[in-house]
Amino acid sequence: MSLKAQLEAIVYAAETPVTLEQITQLVKESVIAAGAVDDADVKSRVRSSLEELVGEFGGPDHGIEIRQVAGGYRMSTKPEQHEVVRGFAKSLKPPIRLSLPALETLAVIAYKQPATVPEINEIRGVDSGGVIATLLDRKLITTAGRKQVIGRPILYKTTKEFLMRFGLKDVNELPSMEEFEKLVAESFQEELIPAEDAAEGDSNNSEPVSETSTEADPSLPVTTESASQKE
Repeated sequence: MSLKAQLEAIVYAAETPVTLEQITQLVKESVIAAGAVDDADVKSRVRSSLEELVGEFGGPDHGIEIRQVAGGYRMSTKPEQHEVVRGFAKSLKPPIRLSLPALETLAVIAYKQPATVPEINEIRGVDSGGVIATLLDRKLITTAGRKQVIGRPILYKTTKEFLMRFGLKDVNELPSMEEFEKLVAESFQEELIPAEDAAEGDSNNSEPVSETSTEADPSLPVTTESASQKE
């Protein structure tokens, strides 16, 4: 991978402006391997490549620019693209907010599917009827017929929306349970309902859900993080 490609990836991934010193430390070994003779030479090459990258993104063929902000570098949409990006952001669905009981239920269905409510209740140890309704409403699960036993309970399975939410090709790509828990934490960490609300949701068999959306200040550049809502 070229040095400029590495720098582009770092600046894109940074949640806050990343400084020249931080970038230099991250790519130091590869720059030395490419022929840099000392630390000063490494920093010089990184600075030169960053300046080239800033110039390239400054051209008319890019809707994103690399700006120097608060002593570091950060990607943001160009001012002339703010309206189209704002229109795109408004078209997105509001973020999903799920309680921990809902996430537990979703995990049970994902790994046991198709599964019935009694089976889910047995694994979780509590009534999951309320959270099942919420997961159906959010299109994260769907029905999969009825189990051929007494009472013929409804079977549930995950949906395409579930696969899209977690970036999976199909259910065969589900990670281990430990990895799934980490994935859930990263995907929903800003959207989890507080623990006390989650406990109330289980006891009342109803799932509290809240959806909110905000509009960016027109005077501010839109960062790649807010534009793409990467999760």
